[in-house]
Amino acid sequence: MLGFNKLEMRMKMNVTWKDHIESNPDVLRGKPRIKGTRIPVSLILGYLAAGYNPEQIISEFPDLSHEQISACLDYARELAEFEVAV
Repeated sequence: MLGFNKLEMRMKMNVTWKDHIESNPDVLRGKPRIKGTRIPVSLILGYLAAGYNPEQIISEFPDLSHEQISACLDYARELAEFEVAV
């Protein structure tokens, strides 16, 4: 992990997903989405996985910010760290 611990990584990212992402069962059937929009996190992650950079995504969705796109990555990172105790 390039010598960074979790706190150092979060400080470098300077974005907390909880500030930008919400889920409500009445909107998009509860899928996580960018606060105040109907843009699901999965859509943004799909664009990133397809090789789009943040500027290209913002050109498709002008209401998005770099911070919101980073929040999607932070959300995915936290999900990837989830561990199930057995």
